Amino acid sequence: QVQLVESGGGLVQPGGSLRLSCAASGFAFRNYIMRWYRQAPGKEREWVGVIASSGGGTNYVDSVKGRFTISRDNDKNTLYLQMNSLKPEDAGVYYCNVARGLGLTQDYWGQGTQVTVAS
Repeated sequence: QVQLVESGGGLVQPGGSLRLSCAASGFAFRNYIMRWYRQAPGKEREWVGVIASSGGGTNYVDSVKGRFTISRDNDKNTLYLQMNSLKPEDAGVYYCNVARGLGLTQDYWGQGTQVTVAS
């Protein structure tokens, strides 16, 4: 079965960095576009960014451009989100996602990893 497991969240001071990971299994990871989302308390889930299946193309929400970088290791079936210059407004639960298609009949989400940005 498809599984996405995020890790790497934690408490960081403003201006700090974190690297999130998402370990994927149960599907042909290298064939799929992958996405990161986040959800702050009391707010709707927000798209953060996307990476092409090959890793050759990325795009981000404007608020994180220049600070966040999505990458992937298709040999390790792992997605990454490098977050630098973190701000309090970046806090929330971060989720990785694979969308339906290419044999997947539904969207899949991980359980999320909590990011807290506070001094």
